[in-house]
Amino acid sequence: MTLINIFDYEERALQILDPLARDYYRSGADDEVTLRNNRAAFEPIRLRPRVLVDVSMIDLATTVLGTPVSMPILVAPTAYHGLAHADGECATARGVGPTGTLMTVSTLGNRRLEDVAAAASGPLWFQLYVYRDRVLSEALVRRAEAAGYRALVLTVDAPRLGQRERDVRNGFGLPPHLHMANFTDNSDATAHTQQTGASGLALHADAMFDQTLTWEAVDWLRSITKLPILVKGVLTPEDALLAVEHGVDGIVVSNHGGRQLDGALATIEALPSIAAAVAGRCELFLDGGVRRGTDVAKALALGARAVLVGRPVLWGLAVNGSAGVTAVLELLRAELERAMALLGRPTVAALDASAVQLPAHWSS
Repeated sequence: MTLINIFDYEERALQILDPLARDYYRSGADDEVTLRNNRAAFEPIRLRPRVLVDVSMIDLATTVLGTPVSMPILVAPTAYHGLAHADGECATARGVGPTGTLMTVSTLGNRRLEDVAAAASGPLWFQLYVYRDRVLSEALVRRAEAAGYRALVLTVDAPRLGQRERDVRNGFGLPPHLHMANFTDNSDATAHTQQTGASGLALHADAMFDQTLTWEAVDWLRSITKLPILVKGVLTPEDALLAVEHGVDGIVVSNHGGRQLDGALATIEALPSIAAAVAGRCELFLDGGVRRGTDVAKALALGARAVLVGRPVLWGLAVNGSAGVTAVLELLRAELERAMALLGRPTVAALDASAVQLPAHWSS
């Protein structure tokens, strides 16, 4: 089968991956309602094409927190790339580089953040969890600074992990040959637990993540670094306003890929009210459910500076390593370019609210 869209890559990847890895990557929390809605919520948003516009040249280039990128499609942080490819996050970075966009590297990677930076030819952000031992988190920040990462993405929606029932049924744990490479001590030991009725990653999070985290953590992070700070996991205008008050540089509208609170808003549903509340005071980004270029166009029209994609990159990595990552991102680029041409919007800046029509019930 010729792979011509993200869904083709997903189908092929799910055939290739080990069953435990397959379920770990694709699972959502509980009944997976939010996982499904992340995708479904894009469908009722209608596009409003303008005609007789010169679209002979379509320009996808933009900037994110001042960093130029070739398109408003970035790579989201996802854990455990080693389950998809032997070179893990280093292979992903090598695949992202030729596309001219940006990769966000997870704290929970199977390759050291320094090694990923060495493999990358494009800009990187570093995703950070705050551990109970702040010394451990601060050390990660210092290493990211030294390795040339451009920003820190603080994940704020995971004081504990959601119940990912596929992982619990499978007794998912990190295989013995893989490690959370950013930790040199034995702090990833619980993540290797393989026991039916338990998730090794959930055990690790329960043991290590700081469940007392408040907005003070943003202030703390600002006090120890000059890097731009984004908060990832915001779904309400109330929290978006607090983020702005605490001086963040960016917000990622995210529900953790439907893997945390099941029944939470789909991210594209949450975006319009957050954009209205923020009113341009920091840059907005969105992840969750983006599978088509038209999804990207809708998110940009509703206020996102760029989108981040997670699972599609993993599907590409599983299917064909670095080349698969490149291919997936280039598919999305081509789809977005085509969508912009057919919308009569030749630049990213032209994708404003007039390009979409929201479902009537969203405004009620």
